[in-house]
Amino acid sequence: MKLGVAAAVVDGSLVRGDVEIENGRIAEVGLAGGRSGIATPGFVDLQVNGFRGIDLLHATGDEVERLGVELARTGVLWYQPTLITAPTELTRLALSTIGECAAAPRNDGVAARTLGVHLEGPFLSPERPGAHPSEHLRRPDLDLLASYLVAGSAVSMVTLAPELPRAGELIDSLLGRGITVSLGHTDADAATAHAAFDQGAQTVTHLFNAMRPFGQRDPGLVGAALVRDDVVVQLIADGAHLAPETILATWRAARGRIALVSDVTAAGGMGDGSFRLGTVHITVEGGVARDDDGALAGATRPLAWGLRMLIELGVPIVEAVDAVTRTPARVVGRPDVGILRPGAAADLVVLDDDFAVASVFVRGRPIQG
Repeated sequence: MKLGVAAAVVDGSLVRGDVEIENGRIAEVGLAGGRSGIATPGFVDLQVNGFRGIDLLHATGDEVERLGVELARTGVLWYQPTLITAPTELTRLALSTIGECAAAPRNDGVAARTLGVHLEGPFLSPERPGAHPSEHLRRPDLDLLASYLVAGSAVSMVTLAPELPRAGELIDSLLGRGITVSLGHTDADAATAHAAFDQGAQTVTHLFNAMRPFGQRDPGLVGAALVRDDVVVQLIADGAHLAPETILATWRAARGRIALVSDVTAAGGMGDGSFRLGTVHITVEGGVARDDDGALAGATRPLAWGLRMLIELGVPIVEAVDAVTRTPARVVGRPDVGILRPGAAADLVVLDDDFAVASVFVRGRPIQG
């Protein structure tokens, strides 16, 4: 089967011509006869709190399965279920449910697959909680961490504030287990951020949001991350969290190491109204989600929206695609996902000429609906 596309993003290059799929794998690229559109690898989203009415902290097994199907329809074929700060037992229960679904999927396989869980807390700064409930924040605690890690689901990333007491011990423990350390929800200064990166932290959770603002003499985590070639910065490009100029300035400072995330919540795809993000009540007006105190509380737009925004801002197509495929996959040590090349599994997205998602394929099978 040929896709009929005019080009494809293959290993970081734009290759003109059509793509052929055979037996669930990519057979050839650069073929004659394609008409329009661009084939890309399936998207990789490192921060998904929920979608279409489903909140992952409260989801049943059936809801986790349905969420995977709904995400796949938007082009996301791999994702990190993300759990914000919550009561310990509720977090453990969610980890168990997500783990059971990952171990024994009950859908027909045409769905987004998990990369492991992203624990966005509870080891965050009370000075920069964002929408996280302050009453459930905790100082770094190795025993508490251990209880999460045996709760039934593989944890692939933990967001923490490096300035907290014993944060260094927590970082060492996570790295020793092969878990990605992301810095975020933090009031850290630049020196503290550099020390954490030197220790092995690899990335930043939603750069600029819920952290010390960049200042000319106090650059904080933002400045430290932007000047280091070994740090991937995650951005929410949803039209609410960051101004277009901020996105462009970040791209110019950190080309090749930007990972877009959606930070999408149960409100995603549902329109305006009242929803929840973990234990937090949120209200969506005009597509922007806020908690009862007025703080931004996750997002409502899928990752494809951010990809299109990058392209419209002038970011080259290949670099924009890398920001939702190869770069986030690299953050969690999965070079086998988010790729398009002959011989690889046919996990693909086809963008139309306006860079919107036109069709999605999982192992060569088209997503319906």
